[in-house]
Amino acid sequence: MSATAPTAGTPALEIHGLEAGYGKIQVLWGIDLTVEAGSFVTVIGANGTGKTTLLRAVSGLVRGVHGSIRAFGQDLHGHSPARIVRAGIGHVPEGRQLFPLMTVAENLASGADYLPGAAREITRSRATVFELFPRLAERQLQLAGTLSGGEQQMLAIGRALMSRPRLLLVDEPSLGLAPSLTKAVFRALAEINRAGVTVVLVEQNVQRSLALADRAFVLENGRIVKQGRGSELLDDPAVREAYLSL
Repeated sequence: MSATAPTAGTPALEIHGLEAGYGKIQVLWGIDLTVEAGSFVTVIGANGTGKTTLLRAVSGLVRGVHGSIRAFGQDLHGHSPARIVRAGIGHVPEGRQLFPLMTVAENLASGADYLPGAAREITRSRATVFELFPRLAERQLQLAGTLSGGEQQMLAIGRALMSRPRLLLVDEPSLGLAPSLTKAVFRALAEINRAGVTVVLVEQNVQRSLALADRAFVLENGRIVKQGRGSELLDDPAVREAYLSL
């Protein structure tokens, strides 16, 4: 499913001293984070703590970033979003951001545009997406804007997979979805990870995300305040009180 196997022993993502924000508003403060290749990592925290900004900084969508960001040993600092996609990083943004007047098939094809390696594998990648999300295969000629919220989320993930990423950043995939569709999306993310793609998930559904995660980070006020194995944080009394109401 991924474009290229990661170099042995090289982390998928290394962030050191990351500071980022919007204009004069600083959101992230001294973030240090390492994601091992092939792992499933989740970042949890309350709304407004900087989770989306963190993913956007990795993808080059936030300017004025300070600190270092490396993916598979490659320095990403100052690179354009297009160049970062070519480096093997896919991003499923919050809110899906599909092309509503384009069909499902056209949205998927757009994920491989201007990427020679992905374009050569477009038939295989599309088959993988349809295997993950059979509903999309049934709606190939339907306009993306007429899909249900769950179907749009499936399409957003599928479009990112068409670039054949080694690292997939996923922002709030269950937002607004019914429980049955949330379960289907999480099941697909687990399968994507088992296929060898490193996944970094930002998600308000703390219970599900920690249950899936090899490693998790807690973000508060733009700073990482806790980290550990997903199972450890799921059993952490402070995490349970703050995010699980248990």
